[in-house]
Amino acid sequence: MSELLAIAAGVVERAREGEVVEAYVGRARTTEIKAYEGEVESLSSAASAGIAVRVVVDGRQGFAYTGAIDAAALEETLEEARDNARFAGVDECNTVASPDGVAPPELVMDTGKLAGTPVDRKVELALELERAARAASSLVRGVETAMYGDEVSTSAVATSTGVRAETESAVCYLATYVMAGEAAETQTGFWYGVGRTVDELDVSDVANLAVERAVRMLGAKQPSSRRLTVVLEPFVTAQFLSLIGSTLTGEAVLKGYSPFGDRVGESIGAASVTLVEDPTDPDAFGASRYDDEGLASRRVPLVDGGVLRGFVHNAYTGLRSGQGSTGSAARAGLSAPVTVGCRALALTPGTLSADEVIAQVGDGLLVQNVKGLHSGVNPISGDFSAGAEGLLIRDGQIAEPVREITIASTLQRMLQDVVVIGGDVHHLPMSAAGLTLAVGDVTMSGK
Repeated sequence: MSELLAIAAGVVERAREGEVVEAYVGRARTTEIKAYEGEVESLSSAASAGIAVRVVVDGRQGFAYTGAIDAAALEETLEEARDNARFAGVDECNTVASPDGVAPPELVMDTGKLAGTPVDRKVELALELERAARAASSLVRGVETAMYGDEVSTSAVATSTGVRAETESAVCYLATYVMAGEAAETQTGFWYGVGRTVDELDVSDVANLAVERAVRMLGAKQPSSRRLTVVLEPFVTAQFLSLIGSTLTGEAVLKGYSPFGDRVGESIGAASVTLVEDPTDPDAFGASRYDDEGLASRRVPLVDGGVLRGFVHNAYTGLRSGQGSTGSAARAGLSAPVTVGCRALALTPGTLSADEVIAQVGDGLLVQNVKGLHSGVNPISGDFSAGAEGLLIRDGQIAEPVREITIASTLQRMLQDVVVIGGDVHHLPMSAAGLTLAVGDVTMSGK
């Protein structure tokens, strides 16, 4: 048994008669390096460890956490959770996870390689990224940000009901914002690269794509308003899928803020739409052997051929809905209560490349970036309106750039109006994978 799991198990073994106890222990190390004008602008490295404890007794749940894992802190946190339970309301569905017999996927997360990478190598990646971005085009006027970051983490969960689970994760990234211009005009472009080791990061790819995205927006104007087909680039698609995923949780349904809450078994999307939450996929950055309550990760079909099949659940929403947990418990950190959410949402891809999707659409708008998407969505009605920029599509080819526009529809209409699903899957450090996606009948508001 590992150190963290032994700590968690030691806490729950002190459960009193009539109590159920959960202990979640986490340890992480993060690094962030920013380069500016050939020098290291900032370098930070931080290590953290702590424990979160839940105690449930007679339907009352208490929660407490601390940023330490010494014996005194563990004792104090357990007692604080017990005390908090005394003042909580009664909910017969308050519970911690119990083993459900599902075997965890055979995922191998090699955190040691990233953890052992020298800081000098990480610094050089940040500096190299800035150099590559400045050299990518004569139109580059400056590099606003060139940075390297990573996180290596381990967590363990134990419950007095018999759960024992431990997970590891490693992710690193490069990201840059560049400024490109002609005459008095300047446009910015952003791009990134992610991997589980630094060897998977491609400096040239990140620099060149960021510059390309800035340069191609030069000369952008505000277009006239119209309804058209939009082609979402993979990063934008992933953002929309994350929003849709947030409406397909047991918590959203129980609280009444999902537009799909009462539509299981109904068609909610085009026949080409198959949406799956699959944290067992080793290519997904949200892949994990266990969820944050210690239950085995599993593949959860949400939409199959356009038909809604169900929702993701944690122990609480699974019990209250009668559906059981889907191994989808999530935590935003030690200080946050357990929620439910998607970690590795993905559309089943098609076969076309991005260029082939654009050619098939013929006329429309390629959306390169959206702003204010989360604040512009009504989770109950599904209505959304978000600022955007991109390039018009004419006769199957990329045409002039446009800016100062908004795109609007509803999440429900977007699923129904999917025209083409690309085959260019991009795994991203967010809750959904991206791909090129064409959606019809979207309102573009300009002048």
